[in-house]
Amino acid sequence: MPELPDVETFRRYVDATSLHQRIAGVDLDATRMLQGARADEIRAALTGGRFERTERRGKFLFVAIDDGPWLVLHFGMTGLLTYFKADGAAPSHTRLLVQFEDGYRLAGVWRRRLGRIDLAHDPDDFAVTNELGPDAFEPELGRDELASMLRGRRGGVKSALMDQSFVAGIGNVYSDEILFQAGLLPDRAAAELTDDELDGLHRALRHVLATAIDRQADPGRLPSSWLLPR
Repeated sequence: MPELPDVETFRRYVDATSLHQRIAGVDLDATRMLQGARADEIRAALTGGRFERTERRGKFLFVAIDDGPWLVLHFGMTGLLTYFKADGAAPSHTRLLVQFEDGYRLAGVWRRRLGRIDLAHDPDDFAVTNELGPDAFEPELGRDELASMLRGRRGGVKSALMDQSFVAGIGNVYSDEILFQAGLLPDRAAAELTDDELDGLHRALRHVLATAIDRQADPGRLPSSWLLPR
């Protein structure tokens, strides 16, 4: 499942390929993935506009449309993005196809229809409405902030890391890696972590996410000492 490092890689991919180009048309084959906005609303919001900038909150990618709302993408279990020239066939399982006037396309591909395509007026409002906790990689989530949040938390530390309303962006794969690097068992009581354990957890969280982002969330490029390449 795409987690924070994967979605950050997608965000940078959109920045590198798809900004500031006039959108000529939009195809949607994603009825079950639409949550809030209708297909005709998404087509109308995008067609004739341009993608201007991107943001990411946890596992959600936001793409600003000039003079309009933000396109919201969640990648579910299998989602990814592909940019290609129009003379090539769209990938199998394309659910969202953005057609640019210059002849290129941006395809949102979901092999399984588990994900989300939506519109939002503002990423901050969307995060509040959808009860997203602070982004796991934002600089403001320091050691002391994380410690304060965990002290009031019931249950194990892994369940805390995976709870998107607690901290957004971490799922099963990266929570395991973070805890492995921190030397903590997944069921270690979150509220009972010692100061040394909290220090190690925060260091591991920052290190794992930064390294995975730097290596484009490619398991084959991650350190061989990690769990993920195995």
